[in-house]
Amino acid sequence: MIQPTPAPPLHVTDAAVLITAPNPGPMTLDGTNSYILRAARDAAAVVVDPGPADEGHLQALAGQGAVELILITHRHGDHTEGIDRLHELTGAPVRAALAEHCRAAEPLVDGEVITVAGLAIQVVATPGHTSDSLCFLLPDDGHHGSVLTGDTVLGRGTTILDFPDGTLGDYLASLDVLSGFGHAVLLPAHGPAHPHLGTVVEQYAEHRLQRLDQVREALARLGGAAAGARPSIGEVTDLVYADVDPAVRGAAERSVAAQMHYLLGVSGAA
Repeated sequence: MIQPTPAPPLHVTDAAVLITAPNPGPMTLDGTNSYILRAARDAAAVVVDPGPADEGHLQALAGQGAVELILITHRHGDHTEGIDRLHELTGAPVRAALAEHCRAAEPLVDGEVITVAGLAIQVVATPGHTSDSLCFLLPDDGHHGSVLTGDTVLGRGTTILDFPDGTLGDYLASLDVLSGFGHAVLLPAHGPAHPHLGTVVEQYAEHRLQRLDQVREALARLGGAAAGARPSIGEVTDLVYADVDPAVRGAAERSVAAQMHYLLGVSGAA
């Protein structure tokens, strides 16, 4: 069987090199973006999100030079499956919001500033996509800094809310936090970088509010609000995401469930 060729390293900011894992798909877009961060080319590095357990990809990350630390944006497997192998290849400790993803190190804390690889990296809690989602702010990367957003904000399209672990209330609050770094470069875990995080965050917020209006309309059309009967998640999804690709139908239903919970305070019926 022919193994996929790892993507070549791509310098995306002064401090960040991108290597995209060979795991493209409806939920991962072009693949999971792993980042190598360092202040200078001859400095040791930080790797953000090892990605899937793909040996070629992990070897490519380890081959970028000495690694001091591995950081994790959130718990999903396309970001975490490679943890143990990259830890083995580099000897670097692994830190994440959840202790189960840490290796030889403590969990990350919101607001913590890590000084490593010649960089200052601020941990920013951004729950919503998942409850453990984190972003990493590099305030000195270029003129306005950069933010590694994990799956909270993508480089193309919109993200899912992995309800009930991720909630819309948390997600909207996280977008508000990220809007405060508006001029920073967006470095997402899927899709291309964007020169202005604030522009994308504004589009994301508008999209979420539009979806909420569509869910309200669907609930009214199905008679749930007036009659006291609650439409099912599937019924609402049929109206709001009428043309959704079957490959991402489950993700659409989770997003609808999150929106129904936000509007009605209930999880809805499956």
